Amino acid sequence: MTPPWYASLQPARSPGPVGTGLRHALALAAVWTATRTGMLVLLVIDRIGDSGVAGEVHQLYRGWYDQLVHGVFPLGDATWQYPPGAAIVFLSPAALPWLTYFQAFVALVLLADAVVTAALARAGVRGAWFWVCGLPLLLNLPLARYDVPVTAVAVLALLTLRGRPHLGGALAGIGALIKVWPLLTILGTPRGRTTRTVWGSAVAAVAVLTAVLLTGFSHPLDFLRQQGARGVQIESLGGTALQLAGRWGWSGEVGYQYGAFEFTGPYVSSVARLSLALSLGALCWLVLWRIRARRWGPATPYDAAFAAVLLFTVTSRVISPQYLIWLIGLAAVCLTSRHTTQRPVALLMAPAAVLSALVFPLLYDEVVHGTTLGCLLMVLRNGLLLTAAVVSCRRLWAATV
Repeated sequence: MTPPWYASLQPARSPGPVGTGLRHALALAAVWTATRTGMLVLLVIDRIGDSGVAGEVHQLYRGWYDQLVHGVFPLGDATWQYPPGAAIVFLSPAALPWLTYFQAFVALVLLADAVVTAALARAGVRGAWFWVCGLPLLLNLPLARYDVPVTAVAVLALLTLRGRPHLGGALAGIGALIKVWPLLTILGTPRGRTTRTVWGSAVAAVAVLTAVLLTGFSHPLDFLRQQGARGVQIESLGGTALQLAGRWGWSGEVGYQYGAFEFTGPYVSSVARLSLALSLGALCWLVLWRIRARRWGPATPYDAAFAAVLLFTVTSRVISPQYLIWLIGLAAVCLTSRHTTQRPVALLMAPAAVLSALVFPLLYDEVVHGTTLGCLLMVLRNGLLLTAAVVSCRRLWAATV
């Protein structure tokens, strides 16, 4: 018997009667409920692997909340590396005062997850199934990170660009002040009036929200100092190269700094600079694509956003496991359209998510200590992401240039 998630990824057929749509919606709701219940159970137990997933909410997020609620951004905190709009997410549990901070945070993440599911289901059932079945591959991690709400903003921005460009642009601007990368959702808008409308709305949203945050909080831009000082995280592409070098005699070490395990030692600064150069190269390629592109289809904004985030993920000095939440969300948006060029690339995000769950939290000690198994997992996961980025860019270029 063909499972519903596989059937949903096949080319769309002519719509059936209303009853068929209702059955799809009920099946989707049932699978969402079952999978999210399982994720909640894992989060409550929180004993899988060697690292507690929930600790980040209990300690970091709650600590930041206690400062932000008094109008002060974390000053001199090496773990605070987020744009000022992130304060909105970390303060949001205050909207549910009858719950503990942890309970309220998880409840709001589930609400954002449900919003993404509903929006994708309205746009195209294939994308909704991919999101619903793909997110649990990361186990309980999505419920204990603020990346699901960020992804929700990005998904809504992409899905509203065509019909409501002002709203889509504003959402992209708001998302940029929360986590930066949602601004890439407006990269693929068609030239002309649509682009002017969307980009103008994004700039206006950034300006207004920044003004509000500057008025209500002190030190909102301190995150820039911490972000610029980061090194090479062990899960990044550069970190994998250093990890393999360590197997052949490189004398570097792994240390905990800036809220992550990073490499220290010879050539680390060179690898960090190379990563920044590659990110700059990715930006240049995207600008060149934007200039050279001549053909825009209904799915081009989706495909361009997915390709851009993949590029900046693989060239970054840091690849945290929660980055897969972004990629699964953008892949799901691509799959809502039968015109997408990214279907094979989107499907690669499922095995990438499985490998990421093995890396963290299940076998993180193996990765930190650079064992043979840890190196193999990182080579496979990052090799898969690198392949996906290259294929994604090639397909985008071929379809539009």
